[in-house]
Amino acid sequence: MSVAFSLALFGIGVALVIWATERLLDGLVGLAWLLRVSAFAVAAIFSGFEAENVAVGLAAARRGAEEVALGTVFGGAIFLVCVALGLGAVLYPLRVRLPRGFLVLMAACPLAVGVGLLGGTTSRLAGVALLAAFALAVAYLVVASRHHRFLESEEVREAEEKRRSYKEAVGLSVLGLAVIAVGGELVTVGAEGIVSALGLSALLVGMVVTPAAIEVEEVIRQAVPTREGLPEVSAGNLVGTLLYFLWFNLGLISLLVPVRINPQVVAFDWPFLVAVTWLATFFFARGRVGRLEGAALLSAYALYAALRTFYL
Repeated sequence: MSVAFSLALFGIGVALVIWATERLLDGLVGLAWLLRVSAFAVAAIFSGFEAENVAVGLAAARRGAEEVALGTVFGGAIFLVCVALGLGAVLYPLRVRLPRGFLVLMAACPLAVGVGLLGGTTSRLAGVALLAAFALAVAYLVVASRHHRFLESEEVREAEEKRRSYKEAVGLSVLGLAVIAVGGELVTVGAEGIVSALGLSALLVGMVVTPAAIEVEEVIRQAVPTREGLPEVSAGNLVGTLLYFLWFNLGLISLLVPVRINPQVVAFDWPFLVAVTWLATFFFARGRVGRLEGAALLSAYALYAALRTFYL
């Protein structure tokens, strides 16, 4: 497979999963409204929903591309904390006070995901534990945020404003799932081709290139609410998205398609994720993620990418 063809497959796959995720969100929110699920519950469940991340992770796991599969978990979360939050804070500094429980959950999220790394392969038992923890965490966020605007997003609000018929809602949901599945396969095949054609490290492509490509819109999701005077929304979305990346995504991969764990993920990527997430949690505990803090997070990501590119 040529480099150009691999890059084309990768790019088309990224575009498809991003486009299809918007259609899926429209359909799911439409179904929730038709089933009389509360707007608050819809926002809590779907604000951090990352179908593209899950789709690429499962497709990669099924094809045996474990570096890409684990990259959607660890690489995606590192990109979220360092680049999405960091760049968003550089553009629009956040001043926000999160409840103590939110801070504890944010700090525990990357630490607890280590249960999925026990042994040389992700286990189904660990997958069940992570999915159960995810369900409990979402339930807690729903209850704890009942009187706050922590769990909203522009996409959810726009989807709620479009009143869909059952046929439209189901059609959009099915279309979104189908296209996301195809896009996830293309991203994985393209990533494998890039590794083979260019001789790049599989972990570099899995942990840095693929997550950055499929999650670049997270920068917008972090920056826009703060610009509109809703820093709580940015902070709440960050916590929710971390839960989806780490507990939901790895839980599904472990339960449905267990993958082999590269020792470097345990020795480097996971500790790095814990460190930068705790740093971001410290910033939130102080009530401010400003330009200096954002620059620190971006510098951390530059270090991570450099180490992955030149030394690991």
